[in-house]
Amino acid sequence: MRVLVARLDSVGDVLLSGPAVRAVAAGADEVWMLCGPQGAPAAALLPGVDRVLTWAAPWIVSPAPAFTPESARELLTVLDDCRPDAAVILTSFHQSPLPLAALLRLAGVPRITGASVDYAGSLLDVRLKPGEDFPEDQPEAIRALRIAAAAGFAAPADDRLALTGIPERSSAAPEGRYVVVHPGASVPAREWPAAHHERLVAELARRGNTVVVTGTPAETALTARVAGRHGIDIGGRTDLRELAAVLAGADAVIVGNTGPAHLAAAVGVPVVSLFSPVVPAARWAPWRVPCVVLGDQDAACRGSRARDCPIAGHPCLASVQPSEVADACESLIAESEGALL
Repeated sequence: MRVLVARLDSVGDVLLSGPAVRAVAAGADEVWMLCGPQGAPAAALLPGVDRVLTWAAPWIVSPAPAFTPESARELLTVLDDCRPDAAVILTSFHQSPLPLAALLRLAGVPRITGASVDYAGSLLDVRLKPGEDFPEDQPEAIRALRIAAAAGFAAPADDRLALTGIPERSSAAPEGRYVVVHPGASVPAREWPAAHHERLVAELARRGNTVVVTGTPAETALTARVAGRHGIDIGGRTDLRELAAVLAGADAVIVGNTGPAHLAAAVGVPVVSLFSPVVPAARWAPWRVPCVVLGDQDAACRGSRARDCPIAGHPCLASVQPSEVADACESLIAESEGALL
């Protein structure tokens, strides 16, 4: 049996679907995963995935591509290569599985499972009703596992995040112990101010820590500024697999609510989460690792899903001081070391 698991969002979303993917893989002969362009590299790191398919969904990707007959045919061609016996559509609370389900029906997929608050008609064979069949306020990894369970795939005994094929050590990382600061985020509303990051790196270094600053090729100006004279700047020097190796070697990772936070959780590293409440921490905080969530979770932007901060001064995160973050980082490291004794 070949099962298609769909998660059309970005890196963090795909990583959080990992336990559900392993559940499907335990009950299927093959698992193919359908992802958006941003999330596809993460799918390649998930245990249980045999092949990754990529398609930019116009109702998910931002900026949204046009939905045209050509883009629909592109997906149908991709699905023709797969010919799944069943599909499991994984979505967040604010997303509908129905547009993709309609296209999967056109592709001839015989059995489709998803969670939808809207009447699904013949588009879903198994429909979970959020708010009735499960609570909306739950961790994203658990939501995905419940959708997989409804499709007939029992949760794995270990529901932590996991990766496969990660290098034992990254050549971009320094020798010895270090902490990682990742200052970028997928949208501005989730970023702690760059000046705060600069002061944090200097404070961590003053306390005797080696600090590695990571980022994407588009964030090299930010990582250079944040690293300054006190940190080691490797912004733009790692792909996702290499970044996972850098994070795996760290004592702790300081990061906002963005993909590398979940990458750190997937390699089992403690996380100081600088979390903007535009989405709920109860759903999106790093999963199953020691974690300290910082940021005003009751701020006026709470639950807005804003991409740009709607409140002057970005108070939910700007109010968090670098010394507070450094204290949280050192506390997490001490707790983790104590747990190993």
